Amino acid sequence: MKQVLATGAALSMALSMTPVTASAADKVDINVIAAQYGQQTADWWANFVTEFNEANPNINLNVEVVSWNDIYTVVNTRIANGEAPDVLNIDVFADYQADDLLLPIQDVVSEETYSKMYDAFLAQSEVDGTVWAIPDLASARAMYYNKDILDAAGVEVPTTWDELKDACEKIKAYDDSLYPWGIDMTTDEGQAAFAYYTWNNGGGFVDDDGNWTLNSEQNVEAIQYAIDLVNSGYTNTDPANDTRYDLQDMFGAGKVAMLIAPNSLPTYIATGGNEVNYGVASIPSNTGESVSAGVMDRFMCFDNDYSDEEKAAITTFFDYFYDDARYTEWVDMEGFLPATKTGGEALAAANEDMASWIDILDSCKFYPTAKAEWADVKQGVINVEQNALLGGDVQELLDDLQSEIAG
Repeated sequence: MKQVLATGAALSMALSMTPVTASAADKVDINVIAAQYGQQTADWWANFVTEFNEANPNINLNVEVVSWNDIYTVVNTRIANGEAPDVLNIDVFADYQADDLLLPIQDVVSEETYSKMYDAFLAQSEVDGTVWAIPDLASARAMYYNKDILDAAGVEVPTTWDELKDACEKIKAYDDSLYPWGIDMTTDEGQAAFAYYTWNNGGGFVDDDGNWTLNSEQNVEAIQYAIDLVNSGYTNTDPANDTRYDLQDMFGAGKVAMLIAPNSLPTYIATGGNEVNYGVASIPSNTGESVSAGVMDRFMCFDNDYSDEEKAAITTFFDYFYDDARYTEWVDMEGFLPATKTGGEALAAANEDMASWIDILDSCKFYPTAKAEWADVKQGVINVEQNALLGGDVQELLDDLQSEIAG
């Protein structure tokens, strides 16, 4: 999940990122690379490191916080140089698992901590009966709309694709300076756009048997619908470059009337100093049944030939992070959804809105990240969208991608 991108290659709290080792003072070093979620991520981890090291004098924890723009390059470079981190917080895992770089996550996570996880989340990191990562944070997506704009334009909240197109037309007629609908087809999260439209047209990335179906009739129709919204002038003018954060800023400023966004959007808007009279609704669908997109990130452990003492230190790290009080503070601060049952129960009891979003997770579909081809598919669907924005034929583009991925 990506909330606010940091500038620069990395925000670092560690001078070196060599794998876990016992130091001269008989301390065990643990090196972690963590993703930059928001404005407060680096400070939170800095405090966590201080508290953890004070509580565990036999362990020296280092955490390097890296922006989402750079984390894939940073990690792959470290791996190529033989300097894989001990623990990585990121969204994808399948490529690392396929290259035999990871330990089964239960090798380094205690049973008490492992049992806190939602089973559906653990299943997203399972390959051939083995779970290779545990969930960090989750988010679900819904449609946010500016109540004031819709009321002024005389528009009802759309639930179908036909209603959405009609709403866009009326909003544009009301105020031509507004963007009725926000679309992100950037390299930042263009795969999410593919999911929103295809899942809500009966398509998607794979069929019920897990086979790639990227060029299905439903997918072609869905992406063409999205491109038509752009070409009709109903969206932000540069979907290939306007990231989700750009759209959220536009929504906060009252420039975008409707967009699909995660449950963290209100936190993002408030942090930016904006106020919006907004509502939340299901993502418009062309099938009569709205499908929400669930997104989760993970922790995974690289196989750096650990001793029993070193494995125990990593287990201590996970137990400390997933302590209910500490973990719910982290989730609440970042504005996401908890990946643990105990965290979900605690946050739902304290926040009615959180309870509703946790319920939405039950209706979510997830990216097929356990498939080794996912990284190529993710980039591939983004390329399809961006070429379609330039006038490419959606059917031909998806046919080529299907052939490239599935043969």
